[in-house]
Amino acid sequence: MDGHTLELLGVSKIKELVAARAACSLGKEAARALEPSRDPAEVAARLAVTTEMVEALRSGLRPPLGGLHDVRPLVRRARIGAMLEAEELSQVAETLRSVAALGDWLERHGGNFPRLGGMRADVGEFGSVRTAIEGCLDARSKVLDTASRRLSTIRREMEEVEARIQEKLRSMLRSAEVKRALRYGNFTMVGHHYVLPVAKDHRGEIPGSVQRTSASNETVYVEPAAIADKSAQLSFLRGREQKEIRRILRWLGAQVGQVADSLLGTLANLGELDLIHAKARHAIDYRMRAADLSADGGLVLRRARHPLLEAIFRRDPALLVEPPSPAAVETDEPVSTASPPPQPKREVVPIDAHLGLRFRILVITGPNTGGKTVALKTVGLLAVMTQMGLHVPAAEGSRLPILDQVLADIGDEQSLEQSLSTFSSHVRRVSEILGKANERSLVLLDELGAGTDPAEGAALGRAILDELDSVGCLAMVTTHIGDLKTYALSNPRAENAAVEFDVETLQPRYQVHIGDVGQSNALKIARRLDMPEHLVARAQRYLDQAQGSTIPEWELIARMRKEAETARQEAIAAAADAERSRDAAAQRLLALEMESRREVDLAEARARLQPGDKVVVPRLGYDRPGRVVKIDPRKKTAAVAIGHVTWDVAVDELVPQETAAPVVARPDRSRTPRLEDFHD
Repeated sequence: MDGHTLELLGVSKIKELVAARAACSLGKEAARALEPSRDPAEVAARLAVTTEMVEALRSGLRPPLGGLHDVRPLVRRARIGAMLEAEELSQVAETLRSVAALGDWLERHGGNFPRLGGMRADVGEFGSVRTAIEGCLDARSKVLDTASRRLSTIRREMEEVEARIQEKLRSMLRSAEVKRALRYGNFTMVGHHYVLPVAKDHRGEIPGSVQRTSASNETVYVEPAAIADKSAQLSFLRGREQKEIRRILRWLGAQVGQVADSLLGTLANLGELDLIHAKARHAIDYRMRAADLSADGGLVLRRARHPLLEAIFRRDPALLVEPPSPAAVETDEPVSTASPPPQPKREVVPIDAHLGLRFRILVITGPNTGGKTVALKTVGLLAVMTQMGLHVPAAEGSRLPILDQVLADIGDEQSLEQSLSTFSSHVRRVSEILGKANERSLVLLDELGAGTDPAEGAALGRAILDELDSVGCLAMVTTHIGDLKTYALSNPRAENAAVEFDVETLQPRYQVHIGDVGQSNALKIARRLDMPEHLVARAQRYLDQAQGSTIPEWELIARMRKEAETARQEAIAAAADAERSRDAAAQRLLALEMESRREVDLAEARARLQPGDKVVVPRLGYDRPGRVVKIDPRKKTAAVAIGHVTWDVAVDELVPQETAAPVVARPDRSRTPRLEDFHD
């Protein structure tokens, strides 16, 4: 899609909101690389798997993503034969443990969430590599003595030599002459050398080599000549130890290299799983849902909220920017370091909008700061988010088409480097948009016709609207030019909308009313602000002379179209309610069918029971399975051994182990999930 539009809409910030909810760097990288798709099947699949993860998280089934690291650079190095350090191999092993846990999670819950379960096939098995690493390294990434026989022998020899060195030093410390020369009565180590802390004035009394001198020069750390041979032997053994450790690490790296291709593919797949998990967390945090995909190209948004505006009001950490430090502020005024006063909680006002049903072009009018631009950005951003496989903050019944392009000209994009005026910049951008737009595009134009003479701006605006109409794209346009308010009245494929403004409080209400024509309310606002009444009255006379004394015909037409739009909104709401009722009924039917299927499967499994089969007897309260000893078909009873006790129970009370964890219907969202709703 058009990169300039994606930047205007704030898509990169949406990616950051998602990335902040990923569990590891793999998911964060995948979130930042998200791009909208134009393939309806791919978009539907993305939305469906995100919906499954939302349901899993709401059911308390969170994927075990802890311990998953981006070890791809390490794996690539291992593939070309490079040696990995012990700490790097420990990180690989931790990741492989996470891979195994995630594979088990996908397999265990794939029955309830088939799209997530389908990802299990792309998760490889690396148990042997993990076992090899864990068998050679301890929890602190140290190579174990048992990693190889040679290493075990070397370290045993090192312990024996160190024991002889320590014994010799303890023997020296028992000597009165040696004690007199020491700063304190014990030996210590400098690097890998055993030394005695000799006072500076007694340096010549203990022969040996100086390894270090204290900062005050009062203590000299001397390796006694009496242990020189054993120290040399110990240094030789340490060299052999390091050589053997490097050999072991190279061998472990080779094990990783042998599975490099499969492991890299698995990590890419699990990065996608983490991305799905991040999308679902984002959807839950912001009360989002998957919009339906419309096959007819219609766009319907019900109670849609701008997600970035809501994130700003919530002060989402992913969008917070650190304020400049006082030293960075160039001012002569004192800088206050006090915390700002708490701001009142603000809520995003939801909007309703639709395109492509009766009209394809929507012309929005109304005062500045009334929400016109936010309405454009909300529609454009939600359309892009859907094609990225993200849920959107909109009510049930919302549906969006798959678009080839979302093209926007929003805000003042004046180019100082090229000395272009605001108007020139907008004209060039609109020309670029018209060259790219087709019938599967959504075009968003802010302040159409502004920046020049109102008459010429209106004429140019009408020409642009005509061109958009001939292209057949979906379009939302905002304007202040009065003449463009009548465009929709002469074009059946266009409609007016207005943003609501409270004249009494002089505050915008941000609601978008399709079918209304926005009024400037300049005279009402002037009167509200105590402008002299005779000036307001004179202005009213001038306005009446310009418009004529009778109500223009277009106002009557606008009123009729508003009534029709009200009826249409009621129909859309009724359709959404009907769809919700239909979905609820389908869910209840599915639950009944699954329960019925479970009962049939359970009855068939009981009929197949033989002595020796494992069963669970819920009535007895045991959570471990028992074993069938014998079955009496005539009495329909069975003897079941649980531990050292044998129980006589009815066959109908037995749950064969093969059906002890049946597939259950997805939980009802209308109540809080309980532990007994879920089966691992």
